[in-house]
Amino acid sequence: MSLPVHLVPTLDGVGVGSTVEVAGAEAHHAVAVRRLRAGETVVLTDGRGRSVTGEVLETGKRLFTVAVGSVSSDDRPLPSVTVVQALPKGDRGELAVEVLTEVGVDTIVPWAASRSVALWKGERAEKSHAKWAATAREAAKQSRRTWHPEVAPLATTSEVVELVRGSSCAVVLHEGASTPVAELDVGGDGLLVVVGPEGGLTDEEVASFVGAGAVAVRLGAEVLRTSTAGVVAVGALLSRTSRWG
Repeated sequence: MSLPVHLVPTLDGVGVGSTVEVAGAEAHHAVAVRRLRAGETVVLTDGRGRSVTGEVLETGKRLFTVAVGSVSSDDRPLPSVTVVQALPKGDRGELAVEVLTEVGVDTIVPWAASRSVALWKGERAEKSHAKWAATAREAAKQSRRTWHPEVAPLATTSEVVELVRGSSCAVVLHEGASTPVAELDVGGDGLLVVVGPEGGLTDEEVASFVGAGAVAVRLGAEVLRTSTAGVVAVGALLSRTSRWG
């Protein structure tokens, strides 16, 4: 059985024999919901490549402490993967974030596409972004990632164009594309995948991304939902890199 993973703000200066205190909402969930008890073994990570394994010494209402038994540090995986995710409707945004995190995406960029049904404005934008960030955090712990993904601020189409221009390998998913993803030459130290909304990409959006250097690709004969297309594309691309080699 896999050990439970908990996120802490920092593990700087922590070594074998150190004691780490976990407090706040993270500790409350572990103690009150998961019923964490002294004597159990857990993993703590800072989400930036460092993790420790140790025994729980004591627990409180919103607190538990861990005696560190081992320490590990992982390099950031390459190539890095960024997914520009057009805003889906309902809770499909959180579904997209969850599976993208599980497959190893490093940065998730919410995008207000022309045909996006959902709108992020004002207080709703703040709450929606917070939901995406929380979903990514929990999915990263569940999938035992030591490097946690970033959920970037909401992007406009012009900002996505600049992301494409700065990427060494960018693709835009489009069911009408002539190039299958299996024929794409995957190279460089960064991948960027643009996923359109339920209503599809406009011709202008596709032209803008391709003009900035992206390759329009199709996944297959089937048309996937926006919440699942990204994870399928990332899996297909990573399978052809050293990261999954």
